[in-house]
Amino acid sequence: MLSSRAVLLGRLLQRSLSSRNAVSGIRKQIVRHSHDVSYRMNGPKPELWARAGGQIAGGLMWWWVLWHLFHEYEHITGEFEYPDPTAWTNAELGIPPDNFEE
Repeated sequence: MLSSRAVLLGRLLQRSLSSRNAVSGIRKQIVRHSHDVSYRMNGPKPELWARAGGQIAGGLMWWWVLWHLFHEYEHITGEFEYPDPTAWTNAELGIPPDNFEE
């Protein structure tokens, strides 16, 4: 068992030594310059006109929503009056009479 562990350890050391750069002793890193990298760091900051446009568009959207909630609240509450439930009869509610036998 000890010999099998030694073989595995030898292979591991061989792989780690062969993957290192012989000159500097540092692993090679693939560098691609195709786009901005934002892994664990902030991406590029948007331009001023894009940030201002986003703020203006968001402000207009909230103005639109709140204006119409205040002036056209019937979209939420409904257009018609709510009926008075105390005026409903037992027959309308589906309640059988007191003397009903099954």
